[in-house]
Amino acid sequence: MSISFLTRAVNMKTFTAYVERDPETGLYVGIVPGLPGAHTQGSSLDELQENLKEVLTLCLEEFEGSPDDLPRFIGLQQIEVAV
Repeated sequence: MSISFLTRAVNMKTFTAYVERDPETGLYVGIVPGLPGAHTQGSSLDELQENLKEVLTLCLEEFEGSPDDLPRFIGLQQIEVAV
């Protein structure tokens, strides 16, 4: 007797999240620039990463274009100004 398995090809894409810590709540906040609705929070960096994976999956399910059409992360710049 043979058992055959159906496999589905899974494409993986890496996204970059901007992460900051909210000084009032102590929560970590993550935002994926260029993907509407892709933001969440967590009480630890591990929790934030899991929450970001979940919100990315949901946002990509709702996104009507190809993930290749999303804006591409280039980098961050630090700007110094007088305060």
